[in-house]
Amino acid sequence: MGQMDIYAASILIVDDNPVNIAVVEAILSKDGYSHVQSTTNPLEVIRRYREYQYDLILLDVHMPELSGIELMQRMVDAFPDDYLPIIVLTADYTTETRTQCLSGGAKDFIGKPFDKVEVLLRVRNILSVCMLNKAAQRQNIVLEERVRERTRQLNEAQIKLIQCLGKAAEYRDNETGMHVVRMSKSCERLARQMGLSEAECELILQASPMHDIGKIAIPDKVLLKKGRFDKSEWQIMKTHTEAGAEILGGYDSQLMQVASQIALTHHEKWDGSGYPKGLQGEEIPLYSRIVAVCDVFDALTSSRPYKKAWSVKAALEYLREQSGQHFEPKVVDAFIQIVDEVVLLQAEFVDEPVEVDSRREGNLPVQW
Repeated sequence: MGQMDIYAASILIVDDNPVNIAVVEAILSKDGYSHVQSTTNPLEVIRRYREYQYDLILLDVHMPELSGIELMQRMVDAFPDDYLPIIVLTADYTTETRTQCLSGGAKDFIGKPFDKVEVLLRVRNILSVCMLNKAAQRQNIVLEERVRERTRQLNEAQIKLIQCLGKAAEYRDNETGMHVVRMSKSCERLARQMGLSEAECELILQASPMHDIGKIAIPDKVLLKKGRFDKSEWQIMKTHTEAGAEILGGYDSQLMQVASQIALTHHEKWDGSGYPKGLQGEEIPLYSRIVAVCDVFDALTSSRPYKKAWSVKAALEYLREQSGQHFEPKVVDAFIQIVDEVVLLQAEFVDEPVEVDSRREGNLPVQW
């Protein structure tokens, strides 16, 4: 920091005696300070400090309308996070006054009558500290912005990776991967309909595409089997929930933790007949209860190699039939309220046409 930085500092002199102001202004101006303001009214100081953000305030202690000590307390209350650069101007050298000033926020004292050398040295010393403090604050702001930007980039990279993983699982199962896009966006809208916060809606939007990531651990001879699963194959197929939780688990990221939770529990059922743990009612995480409805509805209304697409009406009838059994009734009711939005998503994110293989019919989602 050079001398020019010091002389460019903005300074406010506060004293009810115009003579004292004139003396201090003359000392500072003659030394080269070019941004010096003054007031005899201490009631103006907070407003002016808020507007000009002075680098230094030279403050008289004994003033009739508001004492310097009272003013400092008001400034501390008004600007609790600021380094208040205050030098007290006083002829009162009592220990009590000095203690009150220091405890109230004063950084230094200048005695009356004014000594030119003392005024300049004390002003320069406090300004040096104040400007170093402001420089550090500016640097902290720059660093915080860089951290935020880096965090944003990492979050975006994580989300992109998650989307790719989710689509990878879907490509093994149904050739397109649009299911995870539709399903995750449906989950977001359903979460909003149920009154979840914006942050929670965003979280389920980003975490739900990984609900079936565990399918990458299922052998092709089971996952891609043409025809019905036998009992042992169905048991193998159900392990994709635990495999998915293991793949996604063990990370500090809230997103990964929620994704792992969804992967593990999205096939649990409200009545306790689901898998892998047979959770019942509100034992099932809310995110998973939402995913269950959106996942099944989209699967039912989409064509797959093993089935034709159901109509929206038929799929809604199925949800109503399974309300209180497979699905939480409140979630089903909320979904019905947004079904028109979900249908629009299906029109926007369309699967490639698929041919139904009669040898695979029977592996319907209702097995979930």
